[in-house]
Amino acid sequence: MESEEAAATVQATRPRRVSRTPVTAILTKKRGRKPKRYDESHSPFSQQQSQKATVDDNYSQWKTLLPILYDSFANHTLVWPSLSCRWGPQLEQAASKTQRLYLSEQTNGSVPNTLVIANCEAVNRQLNEEAHSPFVKKYKTIIHPGEVNRIRELPQNSKIVATHTDSPDVLIWDTEIQPDRYAVLGAPHSRPDLLLTGHQDNAEFALAMCPTEPFVLSGGKDKSVVLWSIQDHITMAGTDSKTPGSSLKQTGEDSNKTGCPSVGPRGVYHGHEDTVEDVAFCPSSAQEFCSVGDDSCLMLWDARTGTGPAIKVEKAHDADLHCVDWNPHDNNLILTGSADNTVRVFDRRNLTSNGVGSPIYKFEGHKAAVLCVQWSPDKSSVFGSSAEDGLLNIWDYDTVGKKSERAPKTPAGLFFQHAGHRDKVVDFHWSLMDPWTIVSVSDNCESSGGGGTLQIWRMSDLIYRPEDEVLTELEKFKSHVFTCTSKP
Repeated sequence: MESEEAAATVQATRPRRVSRTPVTAILTKKRGRKPKRYDESHSPFSQQQSQKATVDDNYSQWKTLLPILYDSFANHTLVWPSLSCRWGPQLEQAASKTQRLYLSEQTNGSVPNTLVIANCEAVNRQLNEEAHSPFVKKYKTIIHPGEVNRIRELPQNSKIVATHTDSPDVLIWDTEIQPDRYAVLGAPHSRPDLLLTGHQDNAEFALAMCPTEPFVLSGGKDKSVVLWSIQDHITMAGTDSKTPGSSLKQTGEDSNKTGCPSVGPRGVYHGHEDTVEDVAFCPSSAQEFCSVGDDSCLMLWDARTGTGPAIKVEKAHDADLHCVDWNPHDNNLILTGSADNTVRVFDRRNLTSNGVGSPIYKFEGHKAAVLCVQWSPDKSSVFGSSAEDGLLNIWDYDTVGKKSERAPKTPAGLFFQHAGHRDKVVDFHWSLMDPWTIVSVSDNCESSGGGGTLQIWRMSDLIYRPEDEVLTELEKFKSHVFTCTSKP
């Protein structure tokens, strides 16, 4: 992710693969979701080969359409795969519009695992200005104690992030005060600013930050959901700050063997019968949240009513659930993704405490397990889903039931498909600063033996704008072309 490997612009339509390290040197310990259970009558190897061929075909077709489909696109080859990517705060003091970007580096042990803070020139396009691609440059490295499986930023202060690794604790980092480290073999780990304790077994993926309060939510292999308040640490540190999410205060109290302060949970919630894979807060309440797990259940919780689930939806999918997100525009809609290759939308008004309830929408457009889902911050009916098939699909449930004569075979609700990755897309994140802009990462261990790919992109606005508005603009452009060509 060095400066000389910066953005490949839309005009330069060929994403580059840069081999900085021999493949044998970048093989990593296999890390990811549990594989989908295959029917014993089918060979997993043959299915993997077929899936790889499909990914390659999708990529080849996508590459030819790159200049047409995107207002902006940038491809960055990563030496180490990243399992998580998140947008951070906008840097107001920067000369250009720049935004922080958080990434992980999952290494093979020859160098430490790291949490990377990068600066990214945000995509600017106003009126008739020419689109340009973002430029990403590493700003700071934190040597992480273990693999970084998940990163989440605190909405009240996105310079503070939480990370999950292969341990029971959640690690909290103030990325501004953490020193920049040089990641070499044998270098000591960076010290977290705060540890959140309470899990009885490893908590690897399920992690969320509350939009309204400095609360943190986690799930793990102990089948529990755990809730903390970062404000509890600030209060114990003896500060009079009442600003939610204010910078973390260092204190010698409640320290553990790592030498950093720790905070216990406000609540531990039980109801799942297998690993909790993902959690999400209700956008309007710090006391309400949801979780999904390998028991195929979707559970809704209310911290004010006890430690058991308020609503338990059994068999929410036909396999393990990997991901969940709560609609920030409509508190009734919850999005889930699963190893059954589908994405489903549930309306909590249709759910009951005895586990009865069916999704109001079911989206079938992936050919492998869905790993990540997220609602768009720009339109209430739009969301994205990424999967092990190398695709990142953008859906609009408002279009379900409206058959398109131009694309009759397109899955219901699908209106854009990003096929720029050649391996499983393990994470993505919509930008709150730049409408319709997405950062996505893929783990390239299966396709190329190691490394990863980071892409920052925005689809053409002709795709998501109202159809009548687009047709009017294209008609004006057509008239302009005819006028120009008719001149002597």
